[in-house]
Amino acid sequence: MGFPSPANDYTEPVLTIEYLCGINIDSIVIETSSGYAVIEKGMTPRQGDTLLATFDGRNHFVKRAGASLITEDGEAIEGEALDDVIVHGVVTFTINQVINDDGAV
Repeated sequence: MGFPSPANDYTEPVLTIEYLCGINIDSIVIETSSGYAVIEKGMTPRQGDTLLATFDGRNHFVKRAGASLITEDGEAIEGEALDDVIVHGVVTFTINQVINDDGAV
């Protein structure tokens, strides 16, 4: 049979989105207006994390700040208003589109 090839010491894994972003069974990949976002459903949100949340019938990206959530518009959701919010998970990666739909960079 021989001995193992020393070239195996220099092989690298294939670079895929799954490998680079650590996408697993607990991950959600959603399309956004500027590309894609990777959301981890199993992570516990910490202060300052960006979260994907649903309220008012739409998905929003919000930041956790204490016992409240801050929307992209800077509005705070707190108190009883949080009862209507569903948090789907923590945003771990954003993949931004470089070329627009019209082909411009």
